[in-house]
Amino acid sequence: MRRLAMMAALALTSTAMQPVLAQTVPSAPATQAPTKTAPTAVDYDIAFPRAQHHEAQVSVTYRDLPAGPVRFQMARSSPGRYALHEFAKNVYSVSAVDGAGRPLTVQRTDPYGWTVLAHDGTVTVRYTLFGDRGDGTYAQIDPTHARLNIPATFLWAVGQDARPVRVRFHPAPGWKIATQMVPTDDANVFTARDLQYFIDSPVELSAWDARSWTVADGAKRYSIRLTVHHNGTPADLDRFAAMAQKVVAQHIAVFSAPPPFDYGTYTFLADYMPQISGDGMEHRNSTVISQARSLAAADFSQIQTLSHEFFHAWNVERIRPAELEPFDFTRANATPSLWLAEGFTQYYGPLAVVRAGVMPLDDYIKQLSGTLNGLINTPARRYGGPQEMSLRAPFVDAAQSIDPTNPNIFVSYYPYGAVIALALDLELRQHFPQLSLDDYMRQLWRNHGNPERSYRPDDLRVALAQVTGDQAFADRFFARSVTASGLPDFAPLLAQAGLTLRAARPAKAWAGPSPIKGDAGLSLATPTAPGTPFYEAGLDKGDQIVSVDGAPVTTPEDWAALLDRHAPGDRLAIVYRQRGGERSGTLTLAADPMMEIVRNEGLGQALTPEQARFRQAWLGSRPVPAPSPIVTGLR
Repeated sequence: MRRLAMMAALALTSTAMQPVLAQTVPSAPATQAPTKTAPTAVDYDIAFPRAQHHEAQVSVTYRDLPAGPVRFQMARSSPGRYALHEFAKNVYSVSAVDGAGRPLTVQRTDPYGWTVLAHDGTVTVRYTLFGDRGDGTYAQIDPTHARLNIPATFLWAVGQDARPVRVRFHPAPGWKIATQMVPTDDANVFTARDLQYFIDSPVELSAWDARSWTVADGAKRYSIRLTVHHNGTPADLDRFAAMAQKVVAQHIAVFSAPPPFDYGTYTFLADYMPQISGDGMEHRNSTVISQARSLAAADFSQIQTLSHEFFHAWNVERIRPAELEPFDFTRANATPSLWLAEGFTQYYGPLAVVRAGVMPLDDYIKQLSGTLNGLINTPARRYGGPQEMSLRAPFVDAAQSIDPTNPNIFVSYYPYGAVIALALDLELRQHFPQLSLDDYMRQLWRNHGNPERSYRPDDLRVALAQVTGDQAFADRFFARSVTASGLPDFAPLLAQAGLTLRAARPAKAWAGPSPIKGDAGLSLATPTAPGTPFYEAGLDKGDQIVSVDGAPVTTPEDWAALLDRHAPGDRLAIVYRQRGGERSGTLTLAADPMMEIVRNEGLGQALTPEQARFRQAWLGSRPVPAPSPIVTGLR
């Protein structure tokens, strides 16, 4: 996420307010302008003397502090995440000294921060950081690299947000530094304009390799840098960079120009290492990608993370929900618009890959089938629409709790929003042949991205009315599929592209997810969903099947043979054990609800010229300028 404005919750002594206060002093002459001085920079220093034990030594120095206590704090949330993350738990051995190097008393009264009670205007805080999770949220330190998410790494002084930041890194031999922060003449020192940009700027220190190319907006040129820490060969990276360049070009084609990157550069910080946790995390002028798989095996499935995150450079980094402005690092941040911020990005991720010619059409259709099938058949839509699912993000976005939650009441806003994007794209093309979802995204960019003006949920409906010129269409779409949980009939929409949506196994008897063999016999491994035969018969996760239709069922083979002998609608007596007690009920088998999308050509049906044109306009490559050469050997 991006553009993290100063937070009122943190502003105990905001330097930004000082000129206003000066104007209100009665004794000040009417002609005297308030004195405005640039705030003194904050200096951070980080080294890795015990990288093999996943530790870093960190210090931060604030100068010209006002008299009185100073609170230093770790974040509890992170740009791009919507749940709480207790970063302070990995900070220890905290101490402080003043400007003369004299020890200061550090008081701790809560888990999230430390207070220095008295000082001489300068405070240096030193601490040890532990980090061993390599993804977009936490920090990982080991002999091969340091992957640093800033909220998980550095504490700050509350109320000093406007100060510029300098960071000195002490990389291990052979390591280089990649970040969206601004470089200086010293290769190990980088700067950020304020705390908010600093906290949004992840860092990768390792022996990474890199490729770069340029993209243009008229006479403006921007550098796209792909820095990758991996165990593969230069040829592996060359192949991956070529895919990335094609995908980036297709995203730029949607908006007709790249975003105005603040310092002329956009950086992918990628790790393809076995100790990494799979993730992708967007930031203002960079993104984090982490995959435990080898770069040598990278294909269209792995480039999709890069594709998704780059689309965020427009959608959520600059076209941004108002509820995330300002982003508050002390709490979970939520918005009802993640169905668009994340879900539409989820739609465009694979769409750009197939448009780039990197993903085969059949693989794209198979993936689309899975996404659509999952949302059509989820019970969660009876409990809320996409706005409700968006607001549940703090409970599910990598958040952990001991007590279980009802799995049937939530479906991720990622696939939910992707299916809404699919619906809107196909309905726009149906009702307004000159329009598509690309036009809607460009309208959002005009309204809220360039210049940047955050949006409220209803602004999204207003933009749809603007791009279509049809207020009634916009009102109907949002009333059905955004404020409520309805979906259109996708069969005729997909038929426009010569695609058939159909039941995958309409004659197959089905009771729910198949039971598995356990120590105690055949049992249900997952919670049952409302409306399914297992649920209506009273069974739930962990229940053991004793018999069905009077015969014992003890293996997966027994279960498969039973379904083969019966048809949808058959009513069977079932006996099962549930938490120590034996129960019985009636299992009424249903037809397998799985849906699939297939190309008409695979059904022996020739595409009509209209269907071929529609498919090309939807899934075909967008015209892009000739690519610049990919450059190697960057530092």
